[in-house]
This record gives sequence, structure tokens and C-alpha cells, in this order.
Amino acid sequence: MTKTQHKSIVILEDIRKSYPMGDLTVEALKGISVELAEGDFIAVAGPSGSGKTTMMNIIGLIDRPSGGTLHVGGRKAESLNSRELTRMRREFIGFVFQSFNLLPVLTVFENVELPLLIGGKRLSRAERRERVEYLLEEVGLADRRNHRPQELSGGQQQRAAIARAMVARPKLVIADEPTANLDSANGERILELMKKVNREEATTFLFSTHNPDIWKIAGHILFLRDGMVESEEKK
Repeated sequence: MTKTQHKSIVILEDIRKSYPMGDLTVEALKGISVELAEGDFIAVAGPSGSGKTTMMNIIGLIDRPSGGTLHVGGRKAESLNSRELTRMRREFIGFVFQSFNLLPVLTVFENVELPLLIGGKRLSRAERRERVEYLLEEVGLADRRNHRPQELSGGQQQRAAIARAMVARPKLVIADEPTANLDSANGERILELMKKVNREEATTFLFSTHNPDIWKIAGHILFLRDGMVESEEKK
């Protein structure tokens, strides 16, 4: 049986990004060209200052490149207006930020449910509840569902943010150091959940990480250095 060829979900062609810093111009990305396959599990590694976060923000349509061409979900990013970019970020991409970005006035349940309320998918209240409760159980927060973010530890907030990123079944999840605030047992639990979602829902995962455990299970690893792809490994 031949292996199914997956189409590309993200294509970067000669992507460059520079920032002005006083009289200087800092080149964060220096011409990155790479394709990410639909349904893949991708790790981006590299030392601090290598361009990992900049590349992730560009792929996530949070930042625009200074040059080059970006396609996300078959659409050319440069051709999207601000409303279309917002819709793509909301409906196509799930984000896990290092700062969590949980809303302090909402409970854990409400934070995780939020993408289902503001997204384009129309689900019944029962369907929303079933999806949220499933993910809270999977990340070990079922007993914290009515707590607010400030009542949680950093690791618990991280797990809530991960559940929120996956709740609306996005095609692409972008995660910046998703296991950084977790102990080894919870880190392993989260990685198993992500692999399960990757396998069962065909969600593409893109990680920025220093964690060798993620490198081991990734099907595609990009090593960045000085704003360029130093090496690339596909398993």
C-alpha cells in the first residue's frame, strides 16, 4: 500500500522579515522557503534569535512578511484584506501562546468554549458542551471547569489554552513551546492528545520548541539559525 501524498497546507517562498531598530535594520528572516503538508506534525527548532517566533507569527497571519510569498490553506496571504485575515485566524488556525491569553473574566469552560461561539461553525449548546467537556477531560481540567484563570497554576493555564486552541477543530494549530510550563507527566499527556487529534481529526500541528520529546514524535523538523533554514528532516 503506497503512502498517501498530502497536499501542502502552508507554502513559504523566499519569506523575509526585517524590523527597523533605530538606525539599523534587523533581518529576522532571510529568505525561508518551505512547504508544510496537511495533517503533518511539525517541530521548529533553533536557538533564541533564530527566527522561530517570527516565522510562526507570519504563518499564523499575525504578522506580514517584508518580502516573499505566503500561501495558507490554498490562499495567498498577500491578497487577503484585514477582514479575511481575521476570519482565517479565527476559523482556520488555533493558537497556543506562551502568555496563554486566557480572558480573566471567564471561567476555564467559557474560555475553551469561546472559539465555538465566535467562529463560523454553528453548533448547538449541547454540541458545544460535549466538545468542551471532552477536551477538558483530556487535558486534566474537568475539575477546574468553573475556575477562573487567576485561580489556576501556570501549567493549568497552559493546558486550558491548548484545549481552547483545538476546540473548534482548526485545520492548523500553531503552538509556541506548548509544553514549556508543564511537568513531564502533563507534557506527555498533552503530546499524546495532540497526536490523537492529529491522527483522528487530520489537524496539522506546528510547534516552536526546545523539547526533544516533541522532536522525537514530529514527522517533520525544521532547524532555524540566523533567520534561515539550517536543515530540514522529514521522517
